[in-house]
Amino acid sequence: MSRFFRQADDSDSDSDESEELMSSGDEAPQAKPTTGAKPAMSRFLRTAGSDSDSSDSDSDSEDSDSDSVAPKTKKTGLPLRSDSEDSETEEEEDRQGIRIMSAQEKRLAEMEGTGKAMENALKINDWVSISNEFDKLARMIQRQHNVSEPIPPFYIKTLLSLESSLTGAIAKEKEAKKKMNATNAKALNSMKQKVRKAIKEYEQDIAKYQADPEGFEREYTSLITRETPPAPSVSRAAPGAVVNENADDGFRSVGRGGRTMLLTTEGIFKSLHAVQEARGKKNTDRGEQIRILEKLLELAVTTYQRIRVLLALVSSRFDYNSSASSHMPTELWISAQNEVDQLVAIVASNHVYIVQEITEDYDDLVERSPVTEKDGIVRIRGSIISFIDRLDDEFTRSLQNIDPHGTEYVERLKDEKTLYSTICRAQAFYEQTKQDDPLSRVIMRRLEHIYSKPDAVVQALESSAESADIKHDITLTSKGSTSGLIHSLCVYLYKSGNSLHRTRAMLSHIYHYALLNDFHTARDMLLMSHLQESIHSADVATQILYNRTVVQLGLCAFRSGLIKEAQATLQDIFTTQRVKELLAQGVHQQRYQVLTPEQEKAEKQRQLPFHMHINTELLEAAFLVSSMLVEIPLLASIDSEELKRKAISKPFRRLLDFADRQVFTGPPESTRDHIMQASKALQDGEWEKCRDLIQSIKIWSLMPEAASVKEMLAKRIQEQGLRTYLFTYAPHYNTLSLSLLAQTFSLPLRSVTSIVSKMIWSEELAASLDQAGGCIAFHRMEITRQQQLALIIAEKVNAMAEQNEKALDAKLGTSGGWGDRGDGKTGEKRGEQVQERRGRGDRTRGGSRGIFIFYCADRMRIAGGARGRGARFAQGLGNQMGHTSQRA
Repeated sequence: MSRFFRQADDSDSDSDESEELMSSGDEAPQAKPTTGAKPAMSRFLRTAGSDSDSSDSDSDSEDSDSDSVAPKTKKTGLPLRSDSEDSETEEEEDRQGIRIMSAQEKRLAEMEGTGKAMENALKINDWVSISNEFDKLARMIQRQHNVSEPIPPFYIKTLLSLESSLTGAIAKEKEAKKKMNATNAKALNSMKQKVRKAIKEYEQDIAKYQADPEGFEREYTSLITRETPPAPSVSRAAPGAVVNENADDGFRSVGRGGRTMLLTTEGIFKSLHAVQEARGKKNTDRGEQIRILEKLLELAVTTYQRIRVLLALVSSRFDYNSSASSHMPTELWISAQNEVDQLVAIVASNHVYIVQEITEDYDDLVERSPVTEKDGIVRIRGSIISFIDRLDDEFTRSLQNIDPHGTEYVERLKDEKTLYSTICRAQAFYEQTKQDDPLSRVIMRRLEHIYSKPDAVVQALESSAESADIKHDITLTSKGSTSGLIHSLCVYLYKSGNSLHRTRAMLSHIYHYALLNDFHTARDMLLMSHLQESIHSADVATQILYNRTVVQLGLCAFRSGLIKEAQATLQDIFTTQRVKELLAQGVHQQRYQVLTPEQEKAEKQRQLPFHMHINTELLEAAFLVSSMLVEIPLLASIDSEELKRKAISKPFRRLLDFADRQVFTGPPESTRDHIMQASKALQDGEWEKCRDLIQSIKIWSLMPEAASVKEMLAKRIQEQGLRTYLFTYAPHYNTLSLSLLAQTFSLPLRSVTSIVSKMIWSEELAASLDQAGGCIAFHRMEITRQQQLALIIAEKVNAMAEQNEKALDAKLGTSGGWGDRGDGKTGEKRGEQVQERRGRGDRTRGGSRGIFIFYCADRMRIAGGARGRGARFAQGLGNQMGHTSQRA
């Protein structure tokens, strides 16, 4: 049946039903005397029991008997007409043909059915049903808007009728002694607001209708007949089909419900306007919009038309996937990327056309050319840099959602070369048009693609970009090397007015220097930028980049053989025990913390693609080996148990204590097992065993220049083994031969002399160096009980002073850099006094440590360092490096 519903006992023949649906007017139903059937049902929706109501209103009281008998006859299932009558009816239907209702007619019939239901509910004063039906009618009208159809006069009549009915019902309610129930009264008030809002929304249409109802209906009919083609009587057009009209050389796009849109070169702007009006609405078919715009692009003749269509087409492709949790399909992404290339090529080759975000208002439906403009330049509203940003973001999101261990990830990663070429094309365009802000953004995107990659990959990306027809100023060929290229890009961003771009450029520059093992340059840039003091106020992505830069700086120090600097740099991030989360390489679930779905989704969106990950196992191996080479000699140099509990590296000390408590120790399996057994061997003076265990770790093969790193570690183990031996056995010797030490630890005599001299100078070893005799003369220094107590009191006073400084900072609400006073002024002398007060402790314990590791994930900020202001970068890593250079 049609969308009109009938009662279970009301079943006419198919021919009667089709004839009734196609009838144009509301003719009075006539009963057939030969069959005794009941009158034909109205075309509007009937509720249960509506048969008796309609019969009472349409016929006299004496006809009620026939009305009651007819349903009983129909329920028996017997035929109501003879065979001859049936054959005659079928022949008549074959002659007349079947008329198929269009989607527009069906929508109008559905609205009228809803209006009839509202009339029936109005008779019994059921405002709850009226409210529900009105909501349904409002949704139908919204559907009319979505398909760009005019407002039917029926809806205007309904609004006016409801307004008068509401006025009368409210007046009766005020005068009535017995009030209606609360639900019905609430629905009445709700309808009053809804109708008032609808009348205000369609105020102009209502005014037109009240001025000339017949003219309003004629105008509606003319619009409908002009837009809707004659309905076919036999076959239907498939949805989404495109018919080629040879007469006017255009396309007629058939959308949902058979509604057509004629696509021609002359009406291209009207078609664009219609597509943009439907963009973002609920029932809009995004795929159909893309197909229409593709046809419009084929029909576009002028440069202005092509630019306008391309801007709309790329936006529609990005709108196709509106979900933030999934990525854009690869085919759509490639199409969008090609269209962005085409758009950039058009505007770059035609300098009289400029696409920019802010322009003066202009008529979208009129063709524009340089002749019609005042200064001869056509400025079109649009944003190419937004397309570049979205392309890059969708590419990253696709890599986040693809399995990194499969071939699909590698195939998808190949598209980075074309994306990089598109970014370079956009940079060339903005250099030509001298748009500074978009140029800074596109250079930042370009820098993010190359700062963390090795030279071979950067050269491959640059070769594809330089082969393009649009040339930009900053190229690898003109700069000579990858470092020169990145330096030029960063220098441009340093001069830009965007502080975020300057910060990210600085961190990218430092990361690149660390990748090239230029530790001192990278360290000096980080110290001079003072980013460690202000990074806590940056966005999450910048804080993640800061963490990655600091970690890469620590690895650079380790590869360069600067063990203390590497340990101090990597210390704080490993203290948090959330390395993967701080580097955006995984989500860390804490024991007593439950993430909301929004937080979990935000965490996943922050994750970096797999090819940008820093190997955390290699990072842990570098940190633990550095901690071993720093901690083991320190443990050997301390006599009191209280001082031994004060560790430089708490994660390493925790693992070492756990290994000491093991009753049975088997062969090492993991990286941690190798390092813990090597630490025990170094404590026992077995430096050769320690060296073999450290060099047998397989993870070193993933580090660049693995052979040189292993040689460096063997040398550092020999030196620290010598220091540990001297600290451990100094009380048992009066003199000790330097040549014997050199032979025992396989070190040159010159290196042994240098190490012993540094220990004596830094007051770590109570001895004298007899260069003439080639031996070390140890001094007996027996510390009295009073001296031991004095040292303990000095340590406690020092700790109490640090606690007071922390309490003062918390009370005043200041968290400035190290040495800053509470009034906001820099206390240089105060900082010097604090540094002088801590002098011996810093030299003995290896100096203060720590770079602040920040990460704001909408719920926390992690700040490493366990010694208050002494953990700041300026005093920690800077002072420690200063001590190292002075001793050298």
